[in-house]
Amino acid sequence: MLIGILSDTHDQTGRTKLAVETLAGAGAEALFHCGDITTADVVYECGILPAYFVFGNCDFDLHSLRQAIGQIGGHCWERGDLIALGGRQIAMTHGDSDKELRRLLDCQPDYLFTGHTHRLNDVTQGATRLINPGALHRAQHWTVALLDLASNQLRVLPIVNKLMQH
Repeated sequence: MLIGILSDTHDQTGRTKLAVETLAGAGAEALFHCGDITTADVVYECGILPAYFVFGNCDFDLHSLRQAIGQIGGHCWERGDLIALGGRQIAMTHGDSDKELRRLLDCQPDYLFTGHTHRLNDVTQGATRLINPGALHRAQHWTVALLDLASNQLRVLPIVNKLMQH
């Protein structure tokens, strides 16, 4: 199973649309958004695939975000949670709460997805692989990640605005 991971979209609706289309085009079967969504419009752009969301430190209008997540049939994990998917245990939180990071790491999932730093990261801590896909806002390069749960392969996908390439 291929899953798309994105984070820190910070209401960049057009960029999110491009990122989701890129991930879907690369074969993603589900999306995991690691927080700092900021607006419901970003949630709607994620609705083309089954989607899981956590809230970040810049997500203030939680009511409208929850409502949008419900409208697309998404899964709202509030500050963090975990799921069994594709034979793996996957946890996700934004990454701004040490308490939440420790709680999820104590569960020893196969993967823990985070955001918050706006920096791509892929490290293993004990039995858990921690993946931060980078960001779609306030980052030198906009990136998302595609994880193959069967092979454990991670592909980092750059998001490039086609209009800016000319």
